[in-house]
Amino acid sequence: MAWRACVAGGGGAHAQLESLTPLHVVPVGDRGRVPARQDRPGQDAEAAGTDAARLRLHPRQKTTEQRKIRTINIEDFIAIYRTLAHRNEIQELFFSYSPNHKILTEVNLLEFLKKEQFETEATEATASELIMKYEPIEEVKKLNQMTFEGFLRYMCSIDCAIFKHEHRTVYQDMSYPLCDYFISSSHNTYLISDQLIGPSHLWGYSSALLKGCRCLEIDCWDGPQNEPIVYHGHTLTSKITFASVIQVVEKYAFVASDYPIVLSLENHCSPKQQEVMADYLEKILGDKLLTTTIDETVPTELPSPEALKFKILIKNKKVGTLQDTILRRGLDTHGEVVEFEEEVDQSEDEEAAESKPTPKTPQPKRKTVEKKSSSPPRKKPKVKKIKLALELSDLVIYTKSEKFVSFENQRANQHCYENNSIGELKARKLVKQSANEFVLHTARFIARIYPKGTRTNSSNYNPQEFWNVGCQMVALNFQTPGQQMDLQNAKFVDNGGCGYLLKPEFLRDHYSKFNPHSVIGNQNPTTLSIKLISGYQLPPSNLSRSNKADPIVQIEIHGVPEDQVKQQTCVVRNNALCPRWNETFTFTIQVPELALVRFCVEDQISLVSNEFLGQYTLPLLSMNKGYRHVPLYSKLGDRLDPASLFVYIWYY
Repeated sequence: MAWRACVAGGGGAHAQLESLTPLHVVPVGDRGRVPARQDRPGQDAEAAGTDAARLRLHPRQKTTEQRKIRTINIEDFIAIYRTLAHRNEIQELFFSYSPNHKILTEVNLLEFLKKEQFETEATEATASELIMKYEPIEEVKKLNQMTFEGFLRYMCSIDCAIFKHEHRTVYQDMSYPLCDYFISSSHNTYLISDQLIGPSHLWGYSSALLKGCRCLEIDCWDGPQNEPIVYHGHTLTSKITFASVIQVVEKYAFVASDYPIVLSLENHCSPKQQEVMADYLEKILGDKLLTTTIDETVPTELPSPEALKFKILIKNKKVGTLQDTILRRGLDTHGEVVEFEEEVDQSEDEEAAESKPTPKTPQPKRKTVEKKSSSPPRKKPKVKKIKLALELSDLVIYTKSEKFVSFENQRANQHCYENNSIGELKARKLVKQSANEFVLHTARFIARIYPKGTRTNSSNYNPQEFWNVGCQMVALNFQTPGQQMDLQNAKFVDNGGCGYLLKPEFLRDHYSKFNPHSVIGNQNPTTLSIKLISGYQLPPSNLSRSNKADPIVQIEIHGVPEDQVKQQTCVVRNNALCPRWNETFTFTIQVPELALVRFCVEDQISLVSNEFLGQYTLPLLSMNKGYRHVPLYSKLGDRLDPASLFVYIWYY
């Protein structure tokens, strides 16, 4: 028995086979028959997690058994396949624009494109191109017409994807200063599991870079034989060499994006091994490493991503000013070490302690003497001594790490090339108490947010709350899937997935009055309408005893607090193959520039328990209008092809 693709040319049944969508490879006998017990479309449909496929397939199988034939001929196969793959909701749409319910002319298709898909600039040439691209029957194509099979192919194609095609490439202006962009950022990039005993692996860096991540973290510690190592200090996580990390960065740096990479060093090394680090950076990265300012002068504003294309920047503490570094350029600084003191920021530890209940310790009873109330004595700040090798310090150009004291202090003393790393808890408190000041700060300087230390399982915080105030580097644990990484991936798939997104104008304005907690009346709201029509071949349920699914869809808006909302459909019982909802949801979104829309499909296991089946998230302003297919992705971010949702989108 030979294997033959369902794309064979010719007329009759084979021409019809060519029109099936999606295409499959099926075993075909010498006489053009398909063995009934090896029917692949039936198997594929069963894998969709519903008995509907088997129920519909059995009558045909029974008919062939009554004829005492152990094979299904081509006509039977086509009928079975069309029964399983048929999309009534799309056929209804086709009929509404096809006068004879059989074909669409070029004019009919153009009318559909303009009225339903909002492609106002489409012409007859546009319609003709789509016919040539998707119509499978040559005779029909020559007449410049489209059958339902061609229309179905078009509706399930990338040309009808919900994500705007033009946003799949870099379309934003990349000539603004670095601080005017959101930058895709990773935390503890070397870890691929938890932060206590999990492995450190080079895959963490290659994977993040291939996803378009532009800010990587490297925790550096003294290693044996004068070889700096990378791991989560004072834990049982495994160790990798600093040199091997830099080699991976050099290899994958600009595969997914041409725009600059920032290596954020958490440096615990001795001056001697810091010099080794500097040597590796210069020798391995070569010309990719930025070692001086673009014009060798002290900048008054940060350069743009465009100006820094194919460059790797080092983010670390730095001795003195950028002017000092420029004056030292060309001098031999090997062996030179500078020691200085820095206050330890205890706010993260204190806030973490506040979140845990403290056991009460019994105290002996003592007589107390009342005293006049007075302000509590101010704690003397802890100070740590830092030793920096000048060789490494001088590699820090536009991304000098500077301790955050207060918005007032930073505004008065911070240089444009200095940035702040702020812990999750402290940053959240600043967002709640001084959101507008935070916006003004990030309009001038880069702020990196990192997870609190108690997230030992590498869990993630919600990045949206920090994007809302313009924080550029909101660092997440890329190895931990979940809603937080869904938001991260959705935000940075925009602008061609290059890792840089131009912030809205109100987050770039040095005199902005924007406050994410008070937006009503300050912005131009958008009304979003989503008609959730149907689903197609949804993934199977793992928790359901019967392997059936009762799908339910949640539509979530993530953005400023006023826009955070979730609505959901009713449950469709026992049907993951082709559930129909036909439910419309309307949202009023105050700040569309920051809004992400998330479709989450779940299986209702019980009244109080749902199982995740798949999701898709994208920026509101990257959504196409009209009839669109929504692809679904697993928790790990894998495409669950051909599972999808069919929706109608409108916003104004």
